[in-house]
Amino acid sequence: MKITVTLAALACTLAVTPLRADVALDSIKAEFQKKVPEAAVQSVRKTQYNNLYEIVSNGEIIYTDDKVSFLSLGPIVDLNLKENVTESRLRQINAIDFKTLAFDRAIKIVRGNGSRKIALFEDPNCGYCKRFERDLQGVSDVTVYVFLYPILAADSMDKSKAIWCSADPGKAWIDTMVRDHLPAAAAAACNATPIEQNLAYGQEKRIHGTPTLVFEDGQRLPGAVDMATVEKRFADSKAALASAK
Repeated sequence: MKITVTLAALACTLAVTPLRADVALDSIKAEFQKKVPEAAVQSVRKTQYNNLYEIVSNGEIIYTDDKVSFLSLGPIVDLNLKENVTESRLRQINAIDFKTLAFDRAIKIVRGNGSRKIALFEDPNCGYCKRFERDLQGVSDVTVYVFLYPILAADSMDKSKAIWCSADPGKAWIDTMVRDHLPAAAAAACNATPIEQNLAYGQEKRIHGTPTLVFEDGQRLPGAVDMATVEKRFADSKAALASAK
């Protein structure tokens, strides 16, 4: 009888423990929102570092304790792992599922066998994008999906429309970014809905600058990175996809 009671009590404890953990996280979320009402909370979880809890808000990581008595915005560096765990976690949080991208709203450019894939969110007025596109001309065996993302200047949308509604958007894009030759203005009947949808999607995914690169494994990089970094990310992406199978 004692054994039966002990086992029953243990089963009850195991059943209740996750609930208590959830209640604790909910309490931390509620306390944080009370003290910082302007911040939206995406998730709360306990870290493996002492009594630190991770709060994800607007794509950023904030650390606190179980009473939300302080907030820390700096990174955690694990000296045993020799890893910036905050940076690694941010990459995970801000990853984009490549397969779910609306490729019908992108300009598709294929070089070589096109086996490696990358998505770019770019503005035709973006100087960094132009530099990146010029460097990218030397990268082979790649399929590039350019999502027009006009956020930088008043005429960015007009230029994006001219490219999107041209007879050959891929050529118009390369001419604009590599050769500084913009196509003629778009006709009044030009359907800019895909570009507007790109803007809405980018805001949802917190894409705040151009260029923003997204690789097949979902990892994204902001800014005009060098081609050595791009090649490394292609290799890392391939390895990540292979290990996931």
